[in-house]
Amino acid sequence: MNSITIYTTTQCPYCVMLKNFLSEKNIPFKELNVEKDPIMMQKVVNTTGQMGVPQTEVNGHWILGFDPNKIMEVLNN
Repeated sequence: MNSITIYTTTQCPYCVMLKNFLSEKNIPFKELNVEKDPIMMQKVVNTTGQMGVPQTEVNGHWILGFDPNKIMEVLNN
């Protein structure tokens, strides 16, 4: 079973694109809006060293930005 968590903010167009991409592929995911959870944002920054969103954790692998090819690559391994 795949585990996908997308870390997003409210006004992020790439976050919407990523969620739409996964939905179209019928890939379930969990969304965490870090704008509403500053502690979680700090955890993401501490883990990846990156402030930007979306950041996606796929089965323990971190993918920065809207990168559907990389996400599919990790899911297929």
